[in-house]
Amino acid sequence: MIITPGAMTLADWREIYEGASAELSTDAWAAIDASAAAVARIVAKGAPVYGINTGFGKLASVRIADDDLATLQRNIVLSHAAGTGAPSPAPIVRLMMALKLASFGMGASGVRRETVAMIEAMLAKGLTPAVPSQGSVGASGDLAPLSHMAAAMIGVGAIEVDGKALPAADALAQAGLAPLDLGPKEGLALLNGTQFSTANALAGLFRAETVFRSALITGALSTEAAKGSDAPFDARIHALRGHAGQREVGDALRTLMAGSAIRASHAEGDPRVQDPYCLRCQPQVMGAVLDLLRQAATTLGIEANGVSDNPLIFADAGPFGDEALSGGNFHAEPVAFAADMIAMALCEIGSISERRIAMLVDPALSGLPAFLTPRPGLNSGFMIPQVTAAALVSENKQRAYPASVDSIPTSANQEDHVSMAAHGARRLLDMADNVSAVIGIELLAACQGIDFHAPLKSSDALEAAHKHLRVEVPTLEDDRHFHPDMEAATALIRTGSLVAAVPANLPGLG
Repeated sequence: MIITPGAMTLADWREIYEGASAELSTDAWAAIDASAAAVARIVAKGAPVYGINTGFGKLASVRIADDDLATLQRNIVLSHAAGTGAPSPAPIVRLMMALKLASFGMGASGVRRETVAMIEAMLAKGLTPAVPSQGSVGASGDLAPLSHMAAAMIGVGAIEVDGKALPAADALAQAGLAPLDLGPKEGLALLNGTQFSTANALAGLFRAETVFRSALITGALSTEAAKGSDAPFDARIHALRGHAGQREVGDALRTLMAGSAIRASHAEGDPRVQDPYCLRCQPQVMGAVLDLLRQAATTLGIEANGVSDNPLIFADAGPFGDEALSGGNFHAEPVAFAADMIAMALCEIGSISERRIAMLVDPALSGLPAFLTPRPGLNSGFMIPQVTAAALVSENKQRAYPASVDSIPTSANQEDHVSMAAHGARRLLDMADNVSAVIGIELLAACQGIDFHAPLKSSDALEAAHKHLRVEVPTLEDDRHFHPDMEAATALIRTGSLVAAVPANLPGLG
């Protein structure tokens, strides 16, 4: 993947997250060189400029002598590499590094060509800095996580190579790289910015799209299993309300069920007037989820293409030449809001899915055997998988509390309002795992319900989904060890395998 600063798409970032190599477009080097030259001229003038020849944060008023500028940059990296907790997943760290490349490529950070090339080389050689997942409050940048990345670049800390953590200096040496010597402003530029929060939020967004699409399939399967109506998916209903997501979800559900013999079997003479909301209101709920995810995607797409360190360098910008302007682009409030939206969306995808599972196991609502077992009483069937789904949904409700409404002063009150974007973004993959398990359970339950309608068949699209599961998990006749069935079904959701197996164009982020 060639990183073109300011012009990357979500699909580009997704490819990098999923393992594509990444390097900066050669067109970016001129702006990088101009920015670095501007910093050199600022240093030569000798006037105090924040982040270049002063202390940091509350110590910004302390002037640093020219002889100590290299030490200043090294010290800020070492002192700020104060993260804790489990190591961040390697794909997220690699995405964070690629985001930093794109930011530096805009030519506003004042870093030298060799510093940018070091990030490129580490990505190319599979050197992933060990970055603890906790320690950022999402303002003044993701200081601790990015400092651990920068520390690895100067040969301090640890680097993961082929899944094994090595001392950073050893890993660099084995790859034929020398530890980087930082120039003026470079330490601050490396550790300032929102790339850790943004990488985590993007990873959560990509997973959310997959579980969203999977839930459309399982929602349609559940509707079939319960012999529900497709009338609530009529396009005329959704046109009158007007929300784009609602219209697209209604269209998708109607298309997924088109041609179903199960649906045709009760099209006339069905005594039920209306289905429960978990079936009938899928376009309204899942459509709102889709709109929310797209709004988050827009925010994160802009953030990923922006520059978020401080101060920003404007070469030959005004009547006095080069300027270093201090602002607050490192404040990750947009990312925090986007992460909160994704968390709410994940919460609702799982919530309505669990209600469909609960409906299917209840014979009074579904018309199916109790707990979806042919011999209830002797067998418990899907009794406890529904409980597991309920537990996961409640866990996600607790995790969905907005991170962006929290703040705590740091750095002796210099940084007195922070975004908590890192907290908001880090939870998303765990929440997506929970939702994947819930939807996996729904996939099992819905296909079990459809089996009771044999020899009637569903639509071609839903039969493909049913067949895809049955390759891995047979119909439940009598109780057996349920955990392997759940793990197999959940893997189909988590990997996107179910979506890929269904011949349908399902709505998503783009």
